[in-house]
Amino acid sequence: MKKIIIAVVVLAIIIGILFWKFGYLLTAKKTAEPVTLKLWGLWEDDSLVRPAIDGYTKLHPNVKIEYNHQNSPNYRTRVQTQIEDSKGPDIFMIHNSWLPMFLKNSNLASLPTTVMTSQEYNQTFYPIAFASFAKNNTIYALPLEVDGLALYYNEDLINQAGVAIPKNWDEFVDAAVKLTKKDDKGNILVAGAAMGAVSNVDHFSDIIGLLFYQQPDADLEHPNNLAGADVIKFYTNFILDPSKKVWSLAMEGSTQAFYEGKLAFYFAPSWRAHDLRVANPQLHFKTAPVPQLPKANTANYSGWGTFWGFAVSSKSSHQDQAWDFLKFLTSKDSEKLLYSEASKIRLFGQPYSRIDLQSELLNDPIVGSFVSQAPIYKNWYLSSRTFDQGLNDEMITYFENAINATLQGANPLGALQTTAQGVQQTLDKFVNNKPSPSPTSNKI
Repeated sequence: MKKIIIAVVVLAIIIGILFWKFGYLLTAKKTAEPVTLKLWGLWEDDSLVRPAIDGYTKLHPNVKIEYNHQNSPNYRTRVQTQIEDSKGPDIFMIHNSWLPMFLKNSNLASLPTTVMTSQEYNQTFYPIAFASFAKNNTIYALPLEVDGLALYYNEDLINQAGVAIPKNWDEFVDAAVKLTKKDDKGNILVAGAAMGAVSNVDHFSDIIGLLFYQQPDADLEHPNNLAGADVIKFYTNFILDPSKKVWSLAMEGSTQAFYEGKLAFYFAPSWRAHDLRVANPQLHFKTAPVPQLPKANTANYSGWGTFWGFAVSSKSSHQDQAWDFLKFLTSKDSEKLLYSEASKIRLFGQPYSRIDLQSELLNDPIVGSFVSQAPIYKNWYLSSRTFDQGLNDEMITYFENAINATLQGANPLGALQTTAQGVQQTLDKFVNNKPSPSPTSNKI
């Protein structure tokens, strides 16, 4: 009996040694197999991303990453078509409002918990990231930046008028009125704020989304109530109310007016700062957090977040490697490297998506406002300039119509009745996965 036991033990040891030797070699061989990841980006040239990519490939010499810089127009439909044809990238950029459109067509691979758990994700990134890129506690993208609306202000105009930077909307209205300069005929020469219109207010839809979130009882999914009407009235009164008129339909676009020194207050994401600096290198401007409602509880403060992250294609043959690379790309060292590289050719890089890097940017006169608001960012399907030909673009049109109707004399609440119908149709189409309505019900 003892001999049998000894023989079994010896045999087990031999098998263990053989498995360790040859099993390890097989695993190492499998791990060392060459992998090529196709990466689609939107905003950065290869030269700015390459240092981070090289940092990863040095650690993983069997992995090759091909970076392809894409153009914004038609990007969303183009990448989805490519994925569905099994020709698309392994990794691609996705806006933080696009998740429903990609999940509807099953285009996204989920983040493995072996790469990052939900707890780790929430400890690493701001709440808006999980709110945007997760559904049913399953995560589908990693944010490489955080961005949203901030209040840009012309320092020269502010200082000349002796106006303090407003912290609430009452202060904002008062300051905007004081900063507005008109000629003898009432034409605006210098506008206090770009508010009230659609056609010449860049990012108007983001502003509307922000106001809806801040207004008690307002509901973007059901905008046709008194609170929603108050939002539209407040916004359009910057043109309609003679005592608050600080903007007009005759003004040039808000971005142009700001860099030409004809506009004191301007709402925009951080990337607009680069456009402003290029357009007018002599312009003196800074940013501040967006105003809040007077006497609002800090727990109810809201900002507007609009930014991009990276997702992995459900058709990718190398999903594990793709997610591993994205975790590397959103590490502290990688984000700081990317920021540093971008800062060599423009004012700053993409504001850090990581909570533990917030303090490094808080004191920046431009970027600081964006990261300081990051903990209170919210988002909905009113994000401007995503060029998605889908959820955002369609939703924006309905709110645009309500604003234009109000400017033409319609009652805001009545104008929002049609908007509410359009909102429901769009949600059913892209979010709720309901059958498309008949063509006759699409009339606005």
